[in-house]
Amino acid sequence: MTRAKRQSRKLGWRFVFLAVALIFVFLALVRNTWVDVYYIPSESMEPLLLTGDRVLVSRTAFSHTPIERGDVVVFDGRGSFTPLTSGAGAFADGVVGAGQWLGLVPNNNIYVKRVLGVAGDTVKCCSADGLLEINGVPVTESYLYPGDEPSALPFEVTVPQGRLWLMGDHRNVSLDSRSLLGAPGGGLISTSKVIGSPSVTIWPLDRIHPILSDGSALSGR
Repeated sequence: MTRAKRQSRKLGWRFVFLAVALIFVFLALVRNTWVDVYYIPSESMEPLLLTGDRVLVSRTAFSHTPIERGDVVVFDGRGSFTPLTSGAGAFADGVVGAGQWLGLVPNNNIYVKRVLGVAGDTVKCCSADGLLEINGVPVTESYLYPGDEPSALPFEVTVPQGRLWLMGDHRNVSLDSRSLLGAPGGGLISTSKVIGSPSVTIWPLDRIHPILSDGSALSGR
C-alpha cells in the first residue's frame, strides 16, 4: 500500500513537471513568433511610454505591411545603439536573461523609438520655424514631450534602402539615431533589427491601455 502511494506521488510530480515544461515551451513559442513583453527602461518615449511600463510587443505588426513614418518600433540595438560584448559570465547572463524574459528587468540591448525616416526620405532639423523637415516639408510633431524642441542637434540625413532613422519622443533625453551621427552606419538602423511594435501597456495596473502612437501626420495615413 505504501509503495503504491509513493509511486502515485512520483507520477503526480512527474505530471506537474511535464505540465510546467509544456507551459514554458508554449510561452516561448508565443513570445518568439507572436507577442513578447518589453520593460520600458527610460524616459526616452515619454509621454507615450513611461519608465517602468511593461508593454506587449506584436512581433507580427509588420509581417504584411511595411514600416512607415510615425510607427513606434521595438528593435535589437546590438551592433548599433549598443556594442557587441561578451557578457558578464554564463550564470550572471542567465539570471539577467530570465529577469528580462519575465519582464522584470530591462533588456539593455532592446530599444523602442519612433520611425522618422524610411528608405528614400531626407530628414532634416530644423526648418526656419524650428520644425523637423521630411523631404523638405516641415512637420508638426504632436507626440513630442511638452517643452522639447524637435532637436537641439542640427542634422540632415538621407535614408538608404533597408534602413530607418529613429528618434525618441522625449528628444532632450533620448539616445537615438542622432547620437550615432559620425559612427559606422550613421545612426541608420537596419529594418532586419526590428522586432515588432508595442501594442498594449499591461503594467502598472492603472496604466493598462492600448498604445496609440499619433504618427498619422508623418505617414499621411
